[in-house]
Amino acid sequence: MKITYYGHACFGVQLGESQLLFDPFISPNGLASHIDVSDIQADVILVSHGHGDHVADVESIAKRTGAFVVSNFEIVSWFENKGLKGHPMNHGGKWNFDFGTVKYVNAVHSSVLPDGSNGGNPGGFVVWNADQCFYFAGDTALTQDMSFIPMTCPKLDVAILPIGDNFTMGYEDAAIAAGLIECDRIIACHYDTFGYIQIDHEAAKKSFADRGKELILLPVGESLVI
Repeated sequence: MKITYYGHACFGVQLGESQLLFDPFISPNGLASHIDVSDIQADVILVSHGHGDHVADVESIAKRTGAFVVSNFEIVSWFENKGLKGHPMNHGGKWNFDFGTVKYVNAVHSSVLPDGSNGGNPGGFVVWNADQCFYFAGDTALTQDMSFIPMTCPKLDVAILPIGDNFTMGYEDAAIAAGLIECDRIIACHYDTFGYIQIDHEAAKKSFADRGKELILLPVGESLVI
């Protein structure tokens, strides 16, 4: 599994032969100005919720690559009205795709689409195949529901958690979340993009280390092989 960080909360994940893309917000993000969106490949685009900083590049990438959208019913319907293909899900449900299984799990946040349409309830994704499993939390507060993930999904090899505070949980709460999901290796997202979510990197790493967890702050454009 190869995970590439495209800034903010956007990640590409090469899982087997399939390229998954999460929450593409690249072209409006100044910290990702060196990323050429036209080079990004995707077979599937998974969208955690409807805010503009998570859906900005969905349409352009999907139309260029032919990728289909996986999200809640409201978001998939919204993109289907724009001519995209989609697979709708809802909380607690899972589906076996060609690339593996996706379980749509709870997130505590808000959700509205850029034109004001109902974005449904926000969520996260646990994705696994025969060999590996990871959790993409989306935008969320710390929630006790995270403790259900080890009960209902394979053991996590890695998790992607927001740490920027203000709009999501901060790194202190995210370190607690790492314990609830029983995952020792965490990749950070949703930090530094805006003034509200700029963080102290060393303090964030220490917060996780104090709990026996590893926090990885990937530079934008860099990859990690798990």
